[in-house]
Amino acid sequence: MPVLRHIDLAVLALALPVFLVAGWPMLGYGAGAVAWLGQRALQHWTTAKADATDDPKKVAGIMTGSLIGRGWLAALVIFGAGMIENDAGLAAAVLVVVLFTVYFTASMILRPFERTTPRQLS
Repeated sequence: MPVLRHIDLAVLALALPVFLVAGWPMLGYGAGAVAWLGQRALQHWTTAKADATDDPKKVAGIMTGSLIGRGWLAALVIFGAGMIENDAGLAAAVLVVVLFTVYFTASMILRPFERTTPRQLS
């Protein structure tokens, strides 16, 4: 199952030859890759930070801030690519939507198999 957990990264790698062969803007691929990898790194960091605390309010704040911040990060990178080259912004947006769809589907498939330990309430 570890492969399925990172299938979005495999799709990102497979998208590179598709962009090259199809002649799509490489700025779009680069912007989409930066947006996706940046938000995934931010997600990893904030999840680790939330796991390190026992305060439910702090966990909710960290995860909510992460969700909003990651969305803004991706949107601004895509918008920036679109400001440079219109087709690149569209290509980046489509790439990020495809990656999100793959990531979300894989996470829903893996959800029942994840082992979580319930936190003790104090």
